[in-house]
Amino acid sequence: MLTPRYISEQLQILQNRICTALEQADGKGKFVEDIWQRADGGGGKTRILSNGNIIEKGGVNFSEVFGKVSENMQEKLGMPAGNFFATGVSIVMHPHNPFVPIIHMNIRYFELETQNENIYWFGGGIDLTPHYIDRDDARFFHQTLKNTCDKFDYAFYPHFKHWADDYFFIKHRNETRGIGGIFFDKLQEDLKHSKQDFYDFWWAVGETFAPLYTELMHKNATKPYNERHKQWQKIRRGRYVEFNLVYDAGTKFGLESDGRIESILMSLPPEAVWLYDFQPEVGSPEAETLALLRKEIDWLSS
Repeated sequence: MLTPRYISEQLQILQNRICTALEQADGKGKFVEDIWQRADGGGGKTRILSNGNIIEKGGVNFSEVFGKVSENMQEKLGMPAGNFFATGVSIVMHPHNPFVPIIHMNIRYFELETQNENIYWFGGGIDLTPHYIDRDDARFFHQTLKNTCDKFDYAFYPHFKHWADDYFFIKHRNETRGIGGIFFDKLQEDLKHSKQDFYDFWWAVGETFAPLYTELMHKNATKPYNERHKQWQKIRRGRYVEFNLVYDAGTKFGLESDGRIESILMSLPPEAVWLYDFQPEVGSPEAETLALLRKEIDWLSS
């Protein structure tokens, strides 16, 4: 039975599996665990890997928070009064090598009990933010996600890819955060899919993460790079910060629900820069990447 307790326990198992896979792929770094409690109910396990062979800073965060919907949450998040339960695993990896991409994954489950009804939903997704876009890597990434989606519903990949393109868009820059991926939110049983169906899909997305990213780590971690590449990496990291602090719904929920600030902001890179009116040289790899940060690119055929 898909109880909140069962789902929370499964997420902790997933956190363990992913951390083990990332440590093995990195070959040096080890996750340090920080167990925390939320004063109004719940807590979590934040795991951070720093200065590994491949990963400069990475976080794999599990959380389970619950309690009354506060007035602040009602006002800022548009939630009705009631009792809520939210649990999830959230991951962000920032590599040393500029040719290894940043990756983000989040899978989350939410329940809300109000005076009139009980609501639940599944949400999540995986997206990739390369500092330098490699078309082969982009194709591999999107094909892997499509393969996962197609096991459940052939409509999932195109729908959730479009959703990711719209969601991971930095409006004030008129550019996407990266090459997208899949994003879904508030999945509830419908005429075609049961709650178990959506849970199985949601879980499969979580299990897709480790083999997908470790393949990209192994492929790109030994590519040579120079200071120009590192400077561009820091500029792209700056864009990542802008998105997370301005637009990201998970960050907003964590802040408005009095979540633990260190765990919420574990997604931020160790170093980033903001250069005034920086324009990459015409015809450069940096300019090529910038030109590809657009919505609705069909990476499977690019």
